[in-house]
Order: sequence, then C-alpha cells, then structure tokens
Amino acid sequence: MHTSKSYMEAANAAVPRIPADEAVTRHAHAAVVFVDLRDSSAIAATGTIKGAQRIPRGMLEFMADPATAANNKALTKDAEVYLVCAAGGQVALAGKTLLNMGYTNVTDIGGIGD
Repeated sequence: MHTSKSYMEAANAAVPRIPADEAVTRHAHAAVVFVDLRDSSAIAATGTIKGAQRIPRGMLEFMADPATAANNKALTKDAEVYLVCAAGGQVALAGKTLLNMGYTNVTDIGGIGD
C-alpha cells in the first residue's frame, strides 16, 4: 500500500532538484518553461516568477496533455520544465507526474521562498 511518504520518496528520487540561484541563471534562457503550481490566491499574495506559466497542481495533467482542450501550448514533452510551488512538496509530485506522462526534462526548484 502506498502512503504519502512513499509517494514523496519516489517523486524526490525521480525529479532532480537544483538550488534557486541556479534556477535564476537558467531562467535567462529562452527555451525554458517555468511553471508555478500554486493557486491564484497564493500567486496574488506573493507574486511569481517573470514569465512563469500559472498551472494549478490540480490542472497539471490536463494542461500537460496535448490531447485535451485545456492543453497549455508552452508545455512540450522535450521542453526544459522548471517547477515551483509554495514549499516544494507539490513540485516533486507534479514533476513525477510529468515524467510519467513522457516529459523528459523536468526540474524541481523548490518553493517560491527559495
């Protein structure tokens, strides 16, 4: 039986994490996609990364799937995708989900406070 702990351990093992300063450096490259997984109220309270796609965690699977009407065209399976959330937990789970969906280059940059 899976537990939240086992899901987190598997996600953290599968999705590489980089420090925030390295993410800032990578942000300058045009071919990268930054995704903020927080909901609108959290983003309104703190702001987000310039140019980040705002994709709430609950919509990720739909917005990452090119076969759905909700597909976000910025998300392509070969894009460099960098994920951020409030504290980092959602990022790991979301990153694992994207890998399971066939995305090949997904990186955890932790929480927005980082």
